[in-house]
Amino acid sequence: QVQLVQSGGGLVQAGDSLRLSCAASGRTFSRYALGWFRQAPGKEREFVAAISRDGESTYELDSVKGRFSISRDNAKNTGYLQMNNLKPEDTAVYYCAARNTWLSSTPYYTRRNEYPHWGQGTQVTVSS
Repeated sequence: QVQLVQSGGGLVQAGDSLRLSCAASGRTFSRYALGWFRQAPGKEREFVAAISRDGESTYELDSVKGRFSISRDNAKNTGYLQMNNLKPEDTAVYYCAARNTWLSSTPYYTRRNEYPHWGQGTQVTVSS
């Protein structure tokens, strides 16, 4: 079992940068693929980015490619979402999620219902 605690986020202006962190409890963090999702008011929670348990494979939503990057530091049991050149349409509550892929050949997942473990969410607001 893993528990996820998020930090980062806040109110920024368009063009600014933010880094979200997702700290995991337990000693098996390196067995978990991570995903980041976001949910804007009145919208469904959508996939943003994912990373394999070893950090070798990543995947990002087309609309954030080149601006957002996902990474992890398994020695620190922490995952990150670096967000650059933020836009007002990036405003949302951001969630990190984890899934144990130790016995799986799939490096990461992109669907909400594929992740059993979730962080508490953190608000990102981008003003124009």
